[in-house]
Amino acid sequence: MTERVERAGIGLRGNEWLLLIGLTAAFVPALLELSEVWSRYEYYSHGYLVPLAALWAATAQRKILPQLPIERSLQGALLLGLSLMLYGVGRLASIVSLQGLALVLCVASAVYFARGRAWVRSLGFSISYLIFMVPVPDVLITPFIAKLQLFVSSAAIEVVHGMGMPVYREGNVMHLPGGASLFVAEACSGITSILTLVPLAVFLAYFTQPNLARRFALVVAVIPLAMLGNLIRVVSTIYAAQRFGTEIATGELFHQWAGILTYVLGCFALLAIGSLMTRMLPAYKAHTAP
Repeated sequence: MTERVERAGIGLRGNEWLLLIGLTAAFVPALLELSEVWSRYEYYSHGYLVPLAALWAATAQRKILPQLPIERSLQGALLLGLSLMLYGVGRLASIVSLQGLALVLCVASAVYFARGRAWVRSLGFSISYLIFMVPVPDVLITPFIAKLQLFVSSAAIEVVHGMGMPVYREGNVMHLPGGASLFVAEACSGITSILTLVPLAVFLAYFTQPNLARRFALVVAVIPLAMLGNLIRVVSTIYAAQRFGTEIATGELFHQWAGILTYVLGCFALLAIGSLMTRMLPAYKAHTAP
């Protein structure tokens, strides 16, 4: 059930400002906890940029939004209430992921309540994109990281054996001649590249690819790019440890710059794939009968 408002516009009205201020105040604790997670874990550091990217994406609708009717939806009010209840559960249980999810749902339901379904549809990508600032629950991400570590370790040992290096693996530990050992940590597993490149790939795919199939292909390309980049990183670290010693290979300078270079190369590779897809694959055009 909705109440039609005849005039349209982007600017907030008085009661909408009150809603915005109230929700912002309510979610300050959640935002502080999210910020702590973004700062603590390298693979969530992109969380700071996600709201800015979502806001920029929303500006792409600036010519469409003023033409949409403004409808106040009672269904939106109900969904907003349920989202706030979910947020309360997340606060009581101290589950940051649940609080972040509730924040995204509150944004969607607040727009639905104050402006109506047409506004939610138009801003659908921008609102949905906020999900990338929500940390994945530990119960899901920890086993995934462990599997990635084993995969990269196994692949790296095959590569270094092909290069003639007498290195053997025990789990995630690489044993080098002379007794030195290297451990494939979380940062080298590929999880950072995957979790930071996927939001970039989704953003690029939405704005540069004309259909769902090509968007999906560009996003999926993140996985092999991330794994290849971190495989090169691990092999390079093993080689550096063999050549210059483990102290240099595992030192902060080498390790930090190797991570930055891996991510930058992943970004350029993703951009290159998107550019090739745009140039080499013709955009689908619907044909209508004359």
